[in-house]
Amino acid sequence: MTTAGAAQEPQMGAGAQPLTGPRSEPYSDAAAETLWGKGAQPVPAESAELGPTGRPLRLVPHPPPLGRHGDALIVAMCNQKGGVGKTTSTINLGAALAEYGRRVLLVDLDPQGALSAGLGVAHHDLDQTVHNLLIGSRTSIDDVLMQTRVENMDLLPSNIDLSAAEIQLVNEVGREQTLGRALEPVRDRYDYILIDCQPSLGLLTVNALACSDGVIIPMECEYFSLRGLALLNDTVEKVRDRLNPRLSLYGIVVTMFDARLLHSRQVMARVVEVFGELVYDTAISRTVRFPDASVAGEPITTWAPKSGGAEAYRAMAREVIHRSGR
Repeated sequence: MTTAGAAQEPQMGAGAQPLTGPRSEPYSDAAAETLWGKGAQPVPAESAELGPTGRPLRLVPHPPPLGRHGDALIVAMCNQKGGVGKTTSTINLGAALAEYGRRVLLVDLDPQGALSAGLGVAHHDLDQTVHNLLIGSRTSIDDVLMQTRVENMDLLPSNIDLSAAEIQLVNEVGREQTLGRALEPVRDRYDYILIDCQPSLGLLTVNALACSDGVIIPMECEYFSLRGLALLNDTVEKVRDRLNPRLSLYGIVVTMFDARLLHSRQVMARVVEVFGELVYDTAISRTVRFPDASVAGEPITTWAPKSGGAEAYRAMAREVIHRSGR
């Protein structure tokens, strides 16, 4: 029988374990150096301001300029649950990375084309999209690439045509590696390639995971999003075991966080308890600025550059750069 206290605690599902990393423990100097690199030491606990995760906010230095570009790190922005902020996080993390001098390619792997629309692209009218790169045509990736309004950030757009790709790829040899083959010619041009996955765990998402170095999971700070992490964890583990041994879980970013709500704080505490230091220190709070920026077809970093949302994604970009060493 379950006790009242246990019934209130969000669960990850029977037997669910985090992909990597320990359960939550206080930060140590060794952990700081491993995750964040030299020079990013934890703030003394007695003087540190606690962040949304309940841990002391870490001092992350400003990213240094790069001497050379290329050998892109491919990151799948993935969650099978819709409405958790995947597309918003892909756009704004990419724009923040570009602000720090990194060359970024965004890949719209969702037939709804939300990423393309969020960058002001009339995606319904496009003749050349990601779909053309996946179905065995002789389309060059340069025919599909588009420059965005953000300096250093390009886009591979998508539209509803991509919905046919899963059926068309079923009988292809090496179908899970199709996206990886399409992206390979441009990896030397970029520092980061961010793939906005559709809200499902179908063949398109498996393609993204099969060619990625790591996964970032945007997770709405809500009970049902927490439950879905177990299924996503299982899929990532299977892809790592069978298709892509280098695939790892880079981190979980909590979105739509509202510190005023007890429910948000409880979900955050549970995520940190299970996934420990894999949870980014940065949490993305709710704000009306995000839908406004989407309607304008711009990242929040250019639409409202001084807003809290823009600063949050800049902070996340600093964490991503620090952890990846790029």
